Amino acid sequence: MQSEPPSKPSRRPRADGERNRLRLIDAAKQVFAEKGANASMDQVARAAEVSIASLYRHFPTRDDVISAVYRQEVDALIEAAERLTQEQKPLTAVREWLLLFVDFLDAKHGMAEAMNTLLGGPEDLYSKTPDRLALPITILVTRAVEAGVCCPDVEPLDLLRALAGVASIRVSDDWKRSAILMVELLLVGMSAKAVGNNAAGAAPLR
Repeated sequence: MQSEPPSKPSRRPRADGERNRLRLIDAAKQVFAEKGANASMDQVARAAEVSIASLYRHFPTRDDVISAVYRQEVDALIEAAERLTQEQKPLTAVREWLLLFVDFLDAKHGMAEAMNTLLGGPEDLYSKTPDRLALPITILVTRAVEAGVCCPDVEPLDLLRALAGVASIRVSDDWKRSAILMVELLLVGMSAKAVGNNAAGAAPLR
């Protein structure tokens, strides 16, 4: 009886290759934020402490690097909403996520010049972002409404628009402090009416 040749093990991405990819994304975020669109791929590779050949294996073009950084930032916000829903009370979860959104706006501004080189402008890269971020903030706000700690007429996307507006003005380097203050003001406004509505009934679930 003829024995069958041993099957070849399926190839899996090497763990160190994935680590290098993540290091490159983190390094690119920092390098582009510091040096703008003129940052070179050599600078990104050096910051990540990998070879330029490794960089191009993961990201064949400059646009691929920029897209990967931006998508990672958006993915992190979506994942954070899921985590906060499980770990935090409703209103606290909204607050923590909005503060993360402020950090996202800060990173996005730092890389804006580099992102504007992608396909001649930011529209193609940014076009799907509002739809992707609408779901997590809607889930968080809806949960707060159902818990009785947020007024039901709050429009979730208006929260993001308010913070994006603060980020777009940037009259000083201290804009982030203003954005954080805006988060607190938004939460007061969201919860004030809910507290009033609950005054005659059961205490809200905080």
